[in-house]
Amino acid sequence: MIKAVMVMNTQGKSRLAKFYEYLSVEKQQELIRGVFSVLCSRAENVSNFIDAESIFGLDSRLVYKHFATLYFVFVFDSSENELAVLDLIQVFVETLDKCFQNVCELDIVFNYSKIHTILDEMVFGGQVVETSSSEIMKAVEEISKLEAASNAISLIPKSASGWRSR
Repeated sequence: MIKAVMVMNTQGKSRLAKFYEYLSVEKQQELIRGVFSVLCSRAENVSNFIDAESIFGLDSRLVYKHFATLYFVFVFDSSENELAVLDLIQVFVETLDKCFQNVCELDIVFNYSKIHTILDEMVFGGQVVETSSSEIMKAVEEISKLEAASNAISLIPKSASGWRSR
């Protein structure tokens, strides 16, 4: 099971944090700081797999990938395969690239809702549900169309809205 997904910049500012187990905000912040302290102290030429039991408790592993100024981090238990989770990070980043044409930190900051939609299409309730970037993009585009259509619907009937202008 996926326990958490985090995206943070190289200064330690969290740009996305999604926990699939209930934790208080203070505990979440503590865990994010702990993850960042481990990541920033690692050399570039070491493995992307970390035993995270000291941060997240028993049966916790962490996989990360560093792209430009962002760390993409997935925390999971022993029921997930480490290489599969590393591939999941790659699919997440590829999907973001398709969505934003070379995703950058500002895309994540200003399109928070869309980032969560993409992540929800991939991981739901801590379970991986989709690993195909093209299928994820189809679902995200469909959701965007539905959101645009619902925004176009007026909640006030035209006959009632004309009443105010009289």
